[in-house]
Amino acid sequence: METLAAPEHQGEAIGYRARYAADPVQSRGREFGEPGGGVRGPRSAFQRDRDRIIHSIAFRRMKHKAQVFVAPYGDHYRTRLTHSLEVAQVGRVIARSLGLDEDLTEALCLAHDIGHAPFGHAGETALDHALEGQGGFDHNAHTLRTLMRLESPYCTHEGLNLSWEALEGLAKHNGPVADDKLLPWALDELNTAFPFDLGRWSSLEAQVAAVADDIAYDNHDIEDGLRAGFIGLDQLLAMDFIADQWRMIERRFPGTPRERLQRELVRSQIGWMVNDVIAETKGRIADAGIETALEVRMAGHALAGFSRGVGAAERVLKRFMYDNVYYHPAQKRTADLAVDLLKKLHEAYSADPSLLTDDWQAALPETQPARARHIADFIAGMTDRYAIRRYTDLFGAPPEELSNV
Repeated sequence: METLAAPEHQGEAIGYRARYAADPVQSRGREFGEPGGGVRGPRSAFQRDRDRIIHSIAFRRMKHKAQVFVAPYGDHYRTRLTHSLEVAQVGRVIARSLGLDEDLTEALCLAHDIGHAPFGHAGETALDHALEGQGGFDHNAHTLRTLMRLESPYCTHEGLNLSWEALEGLAKHNGPVADDKLLPWALDELNTAFPFDLGRWSSLEAQVAAVADDIAYDNHDIEDGLRAGFIGLDQLLAMDFIADQWRMIERRFPGTPRERLQRELVRSQIGWMVNDVIAETKGRIADAGIETALEVRMAGHALAGFSRGVGAAERVLKRFMYDNVYYHPAQKRTADLAVDLLKKLHEAYSADPSLLTDDWQAALPETQPARARHIADFIAGMTDRYAIRRYTDLFGAPPEELSNV
């Protein structure tokens, strides 16, 4: 592990920076040293992280990876890319209100889904089964693998060489990892190379990014679910907290078309949750007497989050979305087809690696489990439509439910 050879310019601060915010000047550095790191202009370490993510190929590929709907029914549905942009918007609002580093928060929000396989969680299921006995597949760990090893545009080192704070936040997207024996193999390898202090909580910026992810997909997926016809407004209004919001919106905008009111409902829900997280997090910080970024990590519990009441409502909403959207029979049928498609691709490449592209053939390991994992890396990087194209080349047209990708 090497630290930054020289402090990177912080640039002019915009607004108030809290004492417990992550400080780019005090960054723990990058896995590979970058002498003269400040010569490219007045960007902080975290601004450079964000920029490297935005300019990466893996980031661009998310525009053709499913967010919820495996086979999108139109151009207005969200993808992994648009979801990540919406998470970043929510994250920056919360970070600014708390005096946190907005650039680190944004970088974490933009990168949190980069490790997803094609076809959403169906792709993760397929690759996890394909790597049974070889370590399995975990999309959060694969995010780190993509950023630290697979996406390598630089001449001097592997990966994007993001700051420790960015990588640590991604490693702990779901909180600390108490038992090293439960680590996915990819995270275990990367943590050995560049330790993430996995037993402690992450920065407040990372905690905010995780909550922003919940807020964005809980609420934006309502809009997509309504558009697809998977859910109806009457079902949503059966939840008291949504019914309360709806009544206020109807009183405020009488005579407005229902579609506009539904979009206003989503905005209202997001605002309600964002304001709750800001107030609750400020209260937790004050109650714990948090003064520094180190104290955030030593707190022993999450500092950013929902209040008890809103947290309970959020869990009800999430359960509703799982029951009625994510596990909708039509969605389940398409996801099963996607799992089968990727399983067949992995089997085909494993049986005949010459089917891989030239660059992936050249890097193919000789022994297992590295060989199987390499093939899984290739498939995980595919977009939905590229996976369909490769399947069509090998097996003919896919099932109709996937043919419109």
